[in-house]
Amino acid sequence: MIRRIPDGWGSEYWKTRMSIQDDIAAAPTAPNLGTVPTPNLPVPVPPPKRLRRWQRRANFALVPLAIAAAAGWWWFHSQPALPPGFAYGNGRLEADEVDIDTKFAGRILELRVDEGDLVKTGQVLAVMDTRDLQAQLKQYQQLVLEAQHTLDQVRANYVQQQAVVKFAQQEVDRTTYLVPRGYATQETLDQQRQQLDSASAALNADQAAIGAAERAMAAATHQVELYQVNIADNSLVAPKDGPIEYRVANTGEVLPAGGKVFTMLDASYVYMDIYLPTDEAGRVRIGSDARIVLDAYPDHVIPATVVFIASQAQFTPKTVETRDERDKLMFRIRVRIDRDRLEGRAALVRSGLPGEAYVSTDANAAWPARLQPTPLPPVSQ
Repeated sequence: MIRRIPDGWGSEYWKTRMSIQDDIAAAPTAPNLGTVPTPNLPVPVPPPKRLRRWQRRANFALVPLAIAAAAGWWWFHSQPALPPGFAYGNGRLEADEVDIDTKFAGRILELRVDEGDLVKTGQVLAVMDTRDLQAQLKQYQQLVLEAQHTLDQVRANYVQQQAVVKFAQQEVDRTTYLVPRGYATQETLDQQRQQLDSASAALNADQAAIGAAERAMAAATHQVELYQVNIADNSLVAPKDGPIEYRVANTGEVLPAGGKVFTMLDASYVYMDIYLPTDEAGRVRIGSDARIVLDAYPDHVIPATVVFIASQAQFTPKTVETRDERDKLMFRIRVRIDRDRLEGRAALVRSGLPGEAYVSTDANAAWPARLQPTPLPPVSQ
């Protein structure tokens, strides 16, 4: 191979380069035996990547969630299955809320209870300022006294006029007897008859005055009774036994008519709403036996009764868990604890506790041993 070497500066460089290329071209080609490992050669190792701070925190947060999910799966599948003839759903224990509102606009004079206090039926919870009503009550009480005085006066006039009429009648009777015998004139008889008619008319007027006085007396009395009722209604009393859940207003506040002061729970009406699919809700009947088991007291089985079944299906609330996510439309079932079991146990009522309610779909099915009612707790004194 003939190459021309350029003249001038750098000719030595070109000579050396072409000599190396010629040696490489003349060397025999080695057979391709594959890649030969070179274990003794140093291999660069990239530095380990460090996780970011948020990634480490996320990993730590996922650990307890995974543990909780596994525990929930184990608990759900470890529960003994219900025998045929029963259905269940989860919900929260609720009690009817009763608002203690004002009947009239006014100022709160005194609050006698607070949140968490246990109250009895008829107990005074708050007192409104009734000084204006008290003044009007005194006014109508005076009107009653005046009407009573007027009534006594017209009654006395009526008795007096009765005597006048009686005497005039006697005069007419005597003159009527004497005129045919010539001992009295007809003129005298006519005069006496006129006096009798006048006395009778006065008697009728007095009788009408008595009626008017009695009506005035009744009107004044009704006004007194009305203001007494209004004053009594300004003392807010508990309509049921139960605990005070919320206090909304404070002493000295001016509230409109219907202003809320307290919210209490009716301890005699405690229930749980559950949601069942169509195939189970269709076999439940009003009055069917039920059981309630609260998460806080898993060993305490509370007997209950089905008191309501929704007539239309509805979307399942977000707070209610279902065994099948496809159960989007469910029927609401309400089970209520027996009133006799709640009597005298208002202090034990807790609203909002989660739990499960079991309902019987077959009247002939026997309740399993784990759902037999627990004996009643002692009555709180």
